[in-house]
Amino acid sequence: MLSKKQARAFFLGGTLVTFLIFIGLTIFSLSKDVDQTNHENITAEVVRGKEIWEANNCMGCHTILGEGAYYAPELTKVVDRLNMKYDGNGEAVIKSILMSPSAWQPNGRKMVAYGMTEQEAEDVVAFFKWIGEIDLNGFGEVVGVDTKVSPIARERMNK
Repeated sequence: MLSKKQARAFFLGGTLVTFLIFIGLTIFSLSKDVDQTNHENITAEVVRGKEIWEANNCMGCHTILGEGAYYAPELTKVVDRLNMKYDGNGEAVIKSILMSPSAWQPNGRKMVAYGMTEQEAEDVVAFFKWIGEIDLNGFGEVVGVDTKVSPIARERMNK
């Protein structure tokens, strides 16, 4: 059993150690060596693509980086997924969907026909490509595309 003085010393010592660990981890997470944001690759096209994404309220149906609605597919790694599915033509598929004058209806769900210009569609694709290059510690990995695929997943994929 601790005396009052020992309990107080234990509490204050534990608080100090925890505080120092917190400060150390904060400094570490803000250092340039562990930056995973991919901010140096932001171009004018990426910015315009994000503006188009927001202006059309795409998050009303889709998620990106885990945020948004869950009605339509997650789009964080959509370029990689469609490249794998359509033999490297993922960007063309996305552009054709965005430029289509008629509504697209995959799996019974209806996507609005945006009828974007080619430049607008390219900007949205640039935004998707930039988002897909952010290091998310495995979130949204595409099996067969990511280099960190487990041997079990690779084996199942090759069957």
